[in-house]
Formats: sequence, structure tokens, C-alpha cells
Amino acid sequence: MSAGTGGRGELFADGTDGDRTAAAAAAAGTGGGTRRAAAAGAGRGTTGGRVTAVTFSDRAPGPSPAAAPASPVPPGAPPRRDGSAPVPRARTAAPGAAPRRREQGRERGREKKPWGKIAQRIVPYDLQPDVLRQELVDLGNEFRAYQRSPEPDLAVLAELHDRKARAFAAWATVADDASLREEAERAEAAARTTREMNANRLGLAPDGDGPVIERLLTRVQGAHGRSVLEYVRVHAPLPTAQARLAVLMLTLRSARAGTGNVTGQDLGGWLQGDAERVLEQLVDAGWLRLPDEVGAADVLDARPEEPVQVTVPSLLLDAPRPFSFGKVTRARLSGWAQRAVGDRKLRKKKSGAATRLLAVYTAAHSRPDGRLGGAGEDEGLGLDAVAGLCGLPPGDVAEHAGLLVAADWLADGEVVEGRLRGRLAERVLPLSGLL
Repeated sequence: MSAGTGGRGELFADGTDGDRTAAAAAAAGTGGGTRRAAAAGAGRGTTGGRVTAVTFSDRAPGPSPAAAPASPVPPGAPPRRDGSAPVPRARTAAPGAAPRRREQGRERGREKKPWGKIAQRIVPYDLQPDVLRQELVDLGNEFRAYQRSPEPDLAVLAELHDRKARAFAAWATVADDASLREEAERAEAAARTTREMNANRLGLAPDGDGPVIERLLTRVQGAHGRSVLEYVRVHAPLPTAQARLAVLMLTLRSARAGTGNVTGQDLGGWLQGDAERVLEQLVDAGWLRLPDEVGAADVLDARPEEPVQVTVPSLLLDAPRPFSFGKVTRARLSGWAQRAVGDRKLRKKKSGAATRLLAVYTAAHSRPDGRLGGAGEDEGLGLDAVAGLCGLPPGDVAEHAGLLVAADWLADGEVVEGRLRGRLAERVLPLSGLL
């Protein structure tokens, strides 16, 4: 192939024949040095005093892979003596680039420390001692793994909180950071609470000693039970004890969606011979709604295999929700109240509705050891609240407490300074609301 000229009159060589390349360079007047460079296959030629990349006719246009890009000509550079354009200067490395590259190489050679995050905090890369940093990284990973586990294990969670409290206390000392110390204190409190929850779930005594008690309710469920009792005390449509007992049991059946199933056996167990009359009173008051063409007598005839679905309008989904618990807690609370109201010894003593309501109230407002009410000055139950739920004058509460003692529901019970004090009998401890 022959050399030719480009669009601007510049010469090019096809690179396939050293003689032609040299001839093209000679025609441009670049001298013997350029001929020698072209003949040696340097891959570059000069035409018209400028450095140009060799163009191969058998390849797509573009720079040769072996050719290095030319450095830019600095503006204002003086022309060469022969009048040709100035040659670009060689590139120079940026100051400090080599030391930085050496340092980066050393960093890559080091063993990388694991990244860690716990309690929305990044564990510092240079935290010392290293054993503390590793513990914080491991704790963050274990907390996240626990959150992904399908079944909760409160004993494991309590141990994680204990380790977190110790690690954050050490971190606070190293970093002299008050917020880290506060996080350690919160972890200590979380560990205590988690252990109490686990003890309640397993039926253990609060101090870890004594016999195992199988509780029907957890502490949270006990709190929900007390909220239902308070709702009944305030919103029951009729003042009598029989109506309030029916309202309590029907509320627990209908708490989630405003509807619930009931049978004649249920009503007969709650209210004995007053069931039909009380049911009609609740329907007349508008608190309860029965299906069309179903009367109170029909409900009393309903069998367990064909229960009647009743409606409590104030608990329907389109009404404001008075309760926040789910279906599991609702079922557990309904079963708990059913066990209290249907207690064998209370039935043998033919206890009335007021006495049964008092039994439910005392169970819900007892501590894990069975004592009524809170500790210290708050020990015992206020007579006004008790009487309001049971449909009794406050002066009659002591009499019904005596009936519970006789039925071995309360180990002891007396009214002192306007409060009912006492404790649950040992057989009733599984029903404690874990106040």
C-alpha cells in the first residue's frame, strides 16, 4: 500500500512496509531519525512537524494498542527552532502519589477488621481494646439473628441484654460518653423485664424459688384483662350484678369484631335461672342484638354444635376500638374468665353473680404471689372500684369477700381503711393477673 494524505494534507503510512513508511517520512522532510524510528516499527510517524499515530488500513480507525496517548501541549509553549510545533512534555506523577500508592498497598495487605453496628451505632474501627470491639460486633450480629428467629426465646434474649449492658458500660468508660452509659442502663432494665416475662410464661416464682405455677395469663394479658373489667365497670348498661356478669362474658366473646358465639349452656353457667330475663334486658337496652327471628329462649336452647351468633353494636369494627389485643389474647382472656366464673367450689357454694364478679376482679388485680393490689401504700383494692364492677354498695364488699374465703378462693380477706386486703388461695394462683 502507498502513503497518502489526509483531509488536512497530512501524510499517513499503512504500517505494512517499513520502506514505504520511511519514504513517507522522508517526503515530509523529517530527517533520518524519523526514518530509523519508522523502520524500527515504533508505531509513530511525524508529518508536517507534528506527532501522529500510525493508521492501519486493515483495522478499524483508532489508536494503536501499543501507542500511549500524547500529553497535552502546554498553552503558550515556544515553537521549536526549525519552526515546527512544540513537542508535548512528558507526564509527571502527582506529588505524593507514589507514597500514597505504597500506603494503600500496605493497607490492602493487612487483615481487615469486621464491620459492626449495634443499637443504631457504628462500632468504631479503631476502638480499643480489640476484645471489646469484637464483643460489640458479635452482639449486633446476634441481636439481628434473634430478630429473624421464628420462635422467641426469652432466656436467650435476657442473656443478650446482659452482655449488651456490660459491653456498653465498658465502652462508655473507654469513650467517656454519657449516652453509652445510659444505653447500658436501659439494657440492664430490659434484661430484668425479659427475665420476669420468662418467669411468668413458665410459671416460675418471682424469686426463682418455690414450686412451678402454670399461669393462664402472661403479664401483658393480665393488663388487658384489667382493661376489659374497667370497660365493663364504666359502660355496662344496667347496674345489677347479673347484667354486669353477662356483659363481661359477652364482651370477652365479642371483643375482636363485635360478634361472638354463645350457647344455652354458657348462659346457664353464668347466670343460672336469671339467664333469659337478663338476656332480654340487654336486648331491650340496645346493648345486645340477636339474629332475626331468634329470641332469648331460642338462645338458651342453642347447643354447642349450633351456637347463636350475637352482636354487641358498640364493639363492631366501624365503632371506636376500646381494646387493642389480638385474637389469641382474646381467646386466652375468655378462657381465663370462664375458669374463674365456673370455679367448682364457687358453684358448690352456689355463689351469686356479685361474688363471682368479685372473684374475677381479685384474680385480675393480684400480684404473682397472690397478694391483692400493689405494694406498700397501694396494697389492697379500693372499695369504690370493686363495688362499681360487682354492682354492690361498698359496705357489702366485705361480706362477699368472706364468701370467697369460705370457698377457698381467698386465703384471707378483710376491709381495712376503705381497701380490701388479702391474698389468693394457693389453688387460685394460676389465675393471677400478675399485677
